[in-house]
Amino acid sequence: MSKRKTRTNLIHGGTRRSQYGELSEAIFLTQGFVYPSAEAAEERFVGAGEDEFIYARYGNPTVRMFEERIALLEGTEDGFATASGMAAVNGALMSMLKAGDHIVSARALFGSCLYIVEDILPRFGVEVTLVDGADLDQWRDAVRDDTRAVFFESMSNPTLELVDIAAVAEIAHAKGATVIVDNVFSTPVYSDAVAQGADVIIYSATKHIDGQGRTLGGVILGTREHIRKVVEPYMKHTGGSMSPFTAWVLLKGLETVDLRVRAQTSNATAIADALSGNAHLSRVIYPGLESHPQHALAVRQMGAGGTMIAFEVKGGKEAAFRFMNALEIILISNNLGDAKTIATHPATTTHQRLSEEMKAVLGITDGLIRLSVGLEDADDLTQDIEQALTAM
Repeated sequence: MSKRKTRTNLIHGGTRRSQYGELSEAIFLTQGFVYPSAEAAEERFVGAGEDEFIYARYGNPTVRMFEERIALLEGTEDGFATASGMAAVNGALMSMLKAGDHIVSARALFGSCLYIVEDILPRFGVEVTLVDGADLDQWRDAVRDDTRAVFFESMSNPTLELVDIAAVAEIAHAKGATVIVDNVFSTPVYSDAVAQGADVIIYSATKHIDGQGRTLGGVILGTREHIRKVVEPYMKHTGGSMSPFTAWVLLKGLETVDLRVRAQTSNATAIADALSGNAHLSRVIYPGLESHPQHALAVRQMGAGGTMIAFEVKGGKEAAFRFMNALEIILISNNLGDAKTIATHPATTTHQRLSEEMKAVLGITDGLIRLSVGLEDADDLTQDIEQALTAM
């Protein structure tokens, strides 16, 4: 299967059919499984085979199809599906860290990720050092001989700052540290994180993988040894596993994720080009633009600019709110990666818990708008933004 092209794997990868030969993947809505004998039950608990299951927290046929299919897309040996993207972040970190360990993290993170790094990990005795993710010298200074892991978003939320995966991985691996990458904004379609040195890759499947605002889900990807010996024991005993119905929905999402993300990226590129130089904006942030300070890295690391745009309206929060309230097609929400285009005001929603000092450090101003570009017509979206800017 791994030798087939991406779109073929996204439709057929990991498929398990029952004796009925169903065309669409089956939803195994069961929390438990029946054994033919007491001896068989004992044997399965000692070591379940590839198509043998014990309990839904431990694994399920529908969930396993999703795990295998997304692993094929990402190019990893295995994956563990979780109840949400944050369950994946928490599971990836907590499953391998213990009191006394040291981790280095980029400070430009989604608010909930930053909460885990800044608040939760230190409660359990994990020492955390925060760095500017784009500054390789800070990574070199922070990573020590006893550093257990490094963690960062390959493209930060919401200011679209990139971290050089290959360069940070080289620094981390020289000290024996594991490289954990939250790859949501880069998307699995444009990911080459494994080849660039990532050891563990995290996705909120709620975003582009579902892509239609239907369900929560996440996944942790890596080597089979790491997933089954480190991640799985933690996740199955703490209850963060994905439900079979969610896995089925996400399998349907994977069938079209390549087509959707590429179309969304095309739209994002057109909108970013149209907004560049707009008199109502003090800056437009899009890695696909040559004006982005890390454009060359984006091209090398992803091959595209992605589906997300950020821009700063002149006039701060009041102007930003007037702009958002004047939108006619684009919706106001805090989700992203959806087929519908979504505008978010990070300073008062997704990153509102951050101090004003931290917001300033991260570039999250009162005028900043995060735009998740959808599948509508690019001209319609551009016109909607321009009329809202004029109305503002």
